[in-house]
Amino acid sequence: MPLTIASAESAHQDERDYLWTLNFGPQHPATHTTLRLVLKLDGERVVDAVPDIGYLHSGFEKIGEHLDYNQYVTVTDRMNYISPMANNVAWHGAVEQLMGIELTRRCQYIRVIISELARISDHLLCVGAMGLDTGAFTFFLYGFYQRERIYDIFESLCGARFTNSYTRVGGVMHDMTPLTIQKIRDFLHDFPKTLDDMERLLNRNRIFVDRTKDVGVLTRDEAIQRCTSGPIARASGVTRDLRKDEPYLAYADFDFRVCCAQAGDCFARYYVRMAEMHESLKILQQAIENLPAGPVNVGIDERAHLPDKSQVYQTIEGTITHFEMVMNNRGIKVPSDEAYGAVEAPNGELGFYVVGDGSDVAYRARCRPPSFIHFATFPHLIRGHTLSDVVAVLGSLNIIAAELDR
Repeated sequence: MPLTIASAESAHQDERDYLWTLNFGPQHPATHTTLRLVLKLDGERVVDAVPDIGYLHSGFEKIGEHLDYNQYVTVTDRMNYISPMANNVAWHGAVEQLMGIELTRRCQYIRVIISELARISDHLLCVGAMGLDTGAFTFFLYGFYQRERIYDIFESLCGARFTNSYTRVGGVMHDMTPLTIQKIRDFLHDFPKTLDDMERLLNRNRIFVDRTKDVGVLTRDEAIQRCTSGPIARASGVTRDLRKDEPYLAYADFDFRVCCAQAGDCFARYYVRMAEMHESLKILQQAIENLPAGPVNVGIDERAHLPDKSQVYQTIEGTITHFEMVMNNRGIKVPSDEAYGAVEAPNGELGFYVVGDGSDVAYRARCRPPSFIHFATFPHLIRGHTLSDVVAVLGSLNIIAAELDR
């Protein structure tokens, strides 16, 4: 006897009633941040997942319309607080594109150095936490020890370990010291051994491989259609890297590979990040040994950066420029125009869209954060997998909540 409409609706209702609803987060050790997933479960199997954001809303974009172009760098630190140096570089890169400023060669190299250190720091946390969530506690400790060394480098560079606020319009806070350069060289000497040890711990670990291979598969076409970027896209075979495809700063000077995989699963995303750390070491080695001499900030004629104190005290031009930019309310002025600047941040394309109105404050400031794009792919990746796979998929995406809520 054919099923009637009423009985079909009743059966569908009974199926929905049978499903369990489970809140994963916002306070859960495996979310690593304040985000919430509403899971629909059929036993241990995930039928659906609804991402729920908004627990860390800070109004970052609106703040960009009230702080000047240098003050706002302190806010970018809080967006992706795992690699704040990369955020600093992205923001001021967009502002400098709007203003038509060409950085000095030394400044370009320094920004490349801090960007690659931030990439290593971000990847270490991502793969370390991913290993921890799947039971590899020793692997996690190996990674976090090296992250502390990167914090030491940043502390010697700018005085801050976590929220650095190092870049400025037209340059950086101040030049690298010999101590910082030596710390970077020591890190480059010691870190490769640790990275090799980490790969030996996990690459062929039976438990880790079983929990990550063929889990959360994102095909190449899906990666493109869902606008993913960075390691997420490259793990699915999308060979796009802004450092190669749209070179900025001094990346065209360096020899490095774009690391890709084809599987598109959790293990591929882990593997791409591990490979990228090897390439970042190559870039750092080339940059630190070929660091150009000269100033780190643009000249006072640009009226974009406060002049050096020696110029303020010893030249009339420096004194007048300092007075006008600080005391006479004639700070950084930008054209009434718009610009979009993006960098290859550790998690993907991080871009800022800035609209200037002639003042020293943006008329509009918008952000394209990679985590916001990637979190939207989570329901697609997790459907059909088990509850224990949630932490593996979420860890492989490396979602940062402050980028979600902005």
